[in-house]
Amino acid sequence: MFESLSDKLQGVFKKLANRGKLSEGDVDAALREVRLALLEADVHYKVTKDFVARVRERAVGVEVMRSLTPAQRVIKIVNEELITTLGVSAKIDLSGSPPHVVMLVGLQGSGKTTTAAKLALTLRQSGQRPLLVAADTRRPAAITQLEVLGQQLDIPVHSEGTKVPPPTICANALKRADETAYSVVILDTAGRLHINDQLMAELEKIKRKTSPQEVLLVADAMTGQDAVRVAAEFNRRVGLTGLILTKIDGDARGGAAISIRAVTGVPIKYLGVGEKLDALESFHPDRLASRILGMGDVLTLIEKAEATLDQEQAMAMGKKLIQGEFDLADFLGQLHEVKKLGPLSQLLEMVPGFSQFKTELTPELTDRQMKMVEAIINSMTVDERRNPRIINASRKRRISRGSGTTVQDVNMLLGQFRQMQRMMKQLTSGRGRGLLSMFR
Repeated sequence: MFESLSDKLQGVFKKLANRGKLSEGDVDAALREVRLALLEADVHYKVTKDFVARVRERAVGVEVMRSLTPAQRVIKIVNEELITTLGVSAKIDLSGSPPHVVMLVGLQGSGKTTTAAKLALTLRQSGQRPLLVAADTRRPAAITQLEVLGQQLDIPVHSEGTKVPPPTICANALKRADETAYSVVILDTAGRLHINDQLMAELEKIKRKTSPQEVLLVADAMTGQDAVRVAAEFNRRVGLTGLILTKIDGDARGGAAISIRAVTGVPIKYLGVGEKLDALESFHPDRLASRILGMGDVLTLIEKAEATLDQEQAMAMGKKLIQGEFDLADFLGQLHEVKKLGPLSQLLEMVPGFSQFKTELTPELTDRQMKMVEAIINSMTVDERRNPRIINASRKRRISRGSGTTVQDVNMLLGQFRQMQRMMKQLTSGRGRGLLSMFR
């Protein structure tokens, strides 16, 4: 969602990099473009004004003017001030004796119910015993949705239908959690299409009855400037302790994520980065700033891999690869593992330097390429996958017909696979033998 903002900022920095020393006029011209880029990305005008003023104060001082690499110094200042604007990394508060109550609030359509399930899964993975509470009695579909999600995740859901008042449901759920040793109670409260006094009064009553440690606003990042107004009103009425921004993977301009924390003073705790139930990331302002500025996000990529991929299988595959026993069947298996991490275009954006190839690496293109590779390998016999050298012209024609591709596509895949094998042979010869010892 930050693609447009990222492109514009990188364009500004590229112009600065082409200059040697920077004058005050150069900095002012660059900051005018930064200001326009932020406003076009839906960043709140007050947040933009303060951000640009802080950057300018540092960028026209001795810190930059006497620097050997002034352009890089400006980029560093922008990065640091962007992190300051996004706030600090804040974990969910589960201190004290359980059960801990986490109350989710927000407008209808912000993704509150799905986020409740995602949060329950995240907390269970960290050793908690969550209980979901269906407290949105005005939308019966929300109760059904939460129950279905609970069944999928094998997480219990406390539900009392639509007749019992939500504050009573939440109080009963808290009593149940206390009696049955659930450590976290997640309240999925009702939302509206707009803020009204009736909604706020109900939320205030729930808060009085359950005394939640966390009141988290689930805000749709695609609502732009309106999300800032909504957040400010919820904070005034029910006292927010944190924010969860959903639909970060969408095509919104991203300004809400930058503005909402600065306007409310409330930390962002999680980002919803996809539709799958495991697509909830802890918020790290330094990593998000790095991604916005096109510097990648290697730490998040590593965490994704560690949490998703089978480590033993990865080691076994690594050993086969080094020893030259890695075949196309193994390659297909690893392709399936990589797909678990999410769209390839998103993964490559986390790698420093790859952001410049975003136009070539659209989700549609990369997904299509991966599907084509799968189709080609699936159209091969077991012997052909184990020993690609036996694939002659007639076999290539059969494989291409079976996979709905061309002979050229089959040749390209086989050529890339042979190139990878040659590269691994070079690694395992000479100094590369040290790499082999890692897998013995």
